[in-house]
Amino acid sequence: MEKVSAYFGSLVFDDRVMKATLPADVYQSMKRTIDEGAQLDIRVANAVATAMKDWAVAHGATHYTHWFQPLTGITAEKHDSFITPSPDGGVIMEFSGKELIKGEPDASSFPSGGLRATFEARGYTAWDPTSYAFIKGKTLCIPTAFCSYGGEALDKKTPLLRSMEALNKQALRILRLFGNDSAKRVRAMVGPEQEYFLIDREMYEKRRDLRFTGTTLFGAKPPKGQEMDDHYFGVIKSRVSAYMEELNEELWKLGILAKTEHNEVAPSQHELAPIYTTANVATDHNQLTMEVMQKIAGKHNLVCLLHEKPFAGVNGSGKHNNWSLATDTGINLLSPGETPYENAQFLLFLCAVIKAVDDYQDLLRIAVATAGNDHRLGANEAPPAVVSIFLGDELNAVLEAIETDTPYQGMKKKQMKLGVDALPKFNRDTTDRNRTSPFAFTGNKFEFRMLGSSNSIACANIMLNSAVAESLKIYADRLEAAEDFETALHEMIRKTIRDHKHIIFNGNGYDDAWIREATEKRGLLNYRTTPDCMPHLMDPKNVKMLTSHGVYSEAELASRCEIMLENYCKTIVIEANTMVDMAKTEIVPAIEDYARDVAKTMAAKRLVDETLPCSYERRLVKKLSSLVDRIDTSIEELEAALLELQTAEDIASESVMIRDRILVKMSELRVACDEAETVTAKKYWPFPTYGDLLFGVK
Repeated sequence: MEKVSAYFGSLVFDDRVMKATLPADVYQSMKRTIDEGAQLDIRVANAVATAMKDWAVAHGATHYTHWFQPLTGITAEKHDSFITPSPDGGVIMEFSGKELIKGEPDASSFPSGGLRATFEARGYTAWDPTSYAFIKGKTLCIPTAFCSYGGEALDKKTPLLRSMEALNKQALRILRLFGNDSAKRVRAMVGPEQEYFLIDREMYEKRRDLRFTGTTLFGAKPPKGQEMDDHYFGVIKSRVSAYMEELNEELWKLGILAKTEHNEVAPSQHELAPIYTTANVATDHNQLTMEVMQKIAGKHNLVCLLHEKPFAGVNGSGKHNNWSLATDTGINLLSPGETPYENAQFLLFLCAVIKAVDDYQDLLRIAVATAGNDHRLGANEAPPAVVSIFLGDELNAVLEAIETDTPYQGMKKKQMKLGVDALPKFNRDTTDRNRTSPFAFTGNKFEFRMLGSSNSIACANIMLNSAVAESLKIYADRLEAAEDFETALHEMIRKTIRDHKHIIFNGNGYDDAWIREATEKRGLLNYRTTPDCMPHLMDPKNVKMLTSHGVYSEAELASRCEIMLENYCKTIVIEANTMVDMAKTEIVPAIEDYARDVAKTMAAKRLVDETLPCSYERRLVKKLSSLVDRIDTSIEELEAALLELQTAEDIASESVMIRDRILVKMSELRVACDEAETVTAKKYWPFPTYGDLLFGVK
């Protein structure tokens, strides 16, 4: 077998390829663009386009596409061939810098949240040189931003790049104050862990709910679920192992640093984790990873489920966003140092994150809000919907000592005066991990655990980058104007700890007592659902912060609010309609068939001996008939509730109606159908059960 090092990144137009194929001056210009954000002129673009085309054609590519991430939450691409007619009637393969830099897909069919009218179709894609082009099949994929004719961002990449630039600008101001003149850029670094389920394709095809919605809308609890914890880190089944092996190979060819794989807690659930890279590239890679996961599953007669809650009663799937800050010189700004100044710098960046998370709890919750993720948050398997920060006992004690100007117990009676006395050595992993915390410090990074498995990580990182940039801006403004830097620094850190310590919680996030304490005593927000949190995107403080850093315009924010609520509503309505369809055409007929056959059995027994009581059959037929009536009533009530949605004045009120009425009626229908499954003979049940699905991959 070919060595991984030989084929890793073989389908990527990366630095190695550029260095080998571009003229030296063009290569250096590209490096400045990628590393420092320098402008790229058309001469360089033409040279890069020619080299990129020659390389792609040599690898079998015939087409190119501007690969972008519209507000659908998935990726999009329009393919154009490299061919151009030649005078002799043949064709030549051409690709210009102009074609590389800009494309023009139809923008009218993508969600715009009111930014564009239906008849306003023109949209543009713009090359993102900071994310390498790659080959998928026979197509060269060029990562791009996507905007409207008027310049409004219609994608997730553009605001992400803006947030990264805002964070870079403010972080550099802080570094300069600490005497660091060598760093030219500060980058948000991300490593997203990806959870997913694998189920048998033949079973998947027999369930309309999985095919239409990606989740099961019905399903009684099987005799065995995840109670024994025997799946977590267990031996990987051969069929799954073969899938993982091919998945790794395809991801490695695309330069995706897939590192860790294992069985997760729930049966048929697994996880893949990559090595860190910049937030922009990590976002692109995660979108590609989800696509490749589903593609490779088909080759093994499997289906990869990325829904946050495919099965009731067992753990759903999340995506842990490991986030840190690093300079282009290789310094992790969230890693404690050896000197007083290094430690003071670490504490300032740490406090900036604490302040950001507290000030913008709502934005972090909004960033992970989807109909699917609403099922996970606070369900004793994922962090609660209340945002808090875990720091661990030692670091928490350090902050308390700074706040009170008292000796830190880990030192010998030394005051915590920053810049004078050294912060005690704080190594990585000096404290336990807290898997119940939404936002946990894990040594030199923060792990944001609230994301759903199907979410693009762009939204969470946009909000996190922007909020931290705002904290750093406030710090930089004050410190640059201070007469005594060290005194101002010390007081600023103390003030941050004092003002924002209520967001720090090191205990059990699953405990109901914590939720009461968080909301009633600490004043933290608890937005349980998407309709609860999404309208707060337009709160004045959020609009002011995001627009002041140039991450979004107010119109772009309004469009996101509209689109996310619309996606929520459409998702639930599709699920509700699918439930009605399955209950009417599959479940009720199956129960009726079984009841009819039981009644026939009772009649046959009576023919033999008319004195037989047939009490079992009587009870069963009565039970089945009662369940059919309950299901029928629930169907009618759900259909009536769906019709009422037409009276909603706007998308926000529609989302509230769905939260308060549709979901309740869906739950009532499910309870009745799931109970019917438990008393209906298996051969009559119209689709695979939870036991079949969760334990069907041998």
